[in-house]
Amino acid sequence: MSVFVAILLTIITASTPLVIAGLGELVVERSGVLNLGVEGMMIIGAVAAFVGAQLSGSPYVGLLVGIAAGALFSLLFGFLTLTLVTNQVATGLALTILGLGLSGMIGEGYVSVPGVQLGEIVFPLLSDIPFLGPVLFKQDLTFYLSIALLIGVNWFLFRSRAGLKLRAVGDSHGSAHALGIDVIRTRYLAIMFGGACAGLAGAQLSLVYTPQWVENMSAGRGWVTLALVVFASWRPLRVLAGGYLFGAVTILQFHAQGFGVGIPSQFLSMLPYASTIVVLVIISQNRRATLINTPASLGKAFVPER
Repeated sequence: MSVFVAILLTIITASTPLVIAGLGELVVERSGVLNLGVEGMMIIGAVAAFVGAQLSGSPYVGLLVGIAAGALFSLLFGFLTLTLVTNQVATGLALTILGLGLSGMIGEGYVSVPGVQLGEIVFPLLSDIPFLGPVLFKQDLTFYLSIALLIGVNWFLFRSRAGLKLRAVGDSHGSAHALGIDVIRTRYLAIMFGGACAGLAGAQLSLVYTPQWVENMSAGRGWVTLALVVFASWRPLRVLAGGYLFGAVTILQFHAQGFGVGIPSQFLSMLPYASTIVVLVIISQNRRATLINTPASLGKAFVPER
């Protein structure tokens, strides 16, 4: 049982950044914007959080710095695509390349420096419950933030007036503009929220998952996040399921190598990404249901009438 709990804890740690970044990107795409720069925002959040924690000595300050860095970096994407009306796909790819290069430059002096780890939050008595205690009541802050984000995003999108407006913008920005909804403002706020979530996910990588700075430590998680949103059909609860599915495959391939399974390590290393592709192929079979849930104006620029 203790081994099973240990494996489950590592799966939760590996899945948390995917869930957080996925929820942020879901809100962005629900507004009708396609931001392919999640990888860049995530790695910027990781290096900013690590440097912030090092300079302040507090992992919580580092967490806030990572969130702010992700949100500010996303503003660059928003300015280019919403104000200057550049191509969203090309801009997102450029943002990722910029983030990877900039993070490497900022973190050059922090390689191999011991990190400031974000500690666990222990709930008295509850944490002593067999199995459930260490799994649910002895986790770091980012885990509880991911659950809060899940509940908050689900409520916002389907229970609030502001969420209804955001979905209206994503479904038909022209109609939303005719009804008096500020499309540009709505999309700017959605992009900033997505950037903040990506920054928080990156901060989790450098403060919890691997409390140190390693160049390119996001390791393609931003791209997996984009696939998760499609996998989830733009539904928050499905983002949670997809994030934990990928996290489980990632961790189990490590344990398989540790147990000496007679499979080449290269094959096991590719399993998380291969599983993502397989899931997307399966989902694509139900094209009609996916198209119904897809924001109609996804990726389309909107220029208000002057």
